[in-house]
Amino acid sequence: MTQHDIDCEQALRQMFQHLDHELSDGDRPAMERHLLTCKSCFSRMEFELRLKRKLSELREVHVNPSTRERIESLIKNF
Repeated sequence: MTQHDIDCEQALRQMFQHLDHELSDGDRPAMERHLLTCKSCFSRMEFELRLKRKLSELREVHVNPSTRERIESLIKNF
């Protein structure tokens, strides 16, 4: 591993930034090199990318106010 390579732990921490195109220009090449050589992280990235696409295809679902409040409370306390 060279000075600019990343391991799986670092790749997983940066994965969502990479998916959202928020990873810095300095970090992107190391992430892309890692994904080319690590089948496990590549598979995880593909899964997350497909999930993100599917979720964006869903139309808005109307839920009752108490359920919405419960979900919002859980998210805030996460």
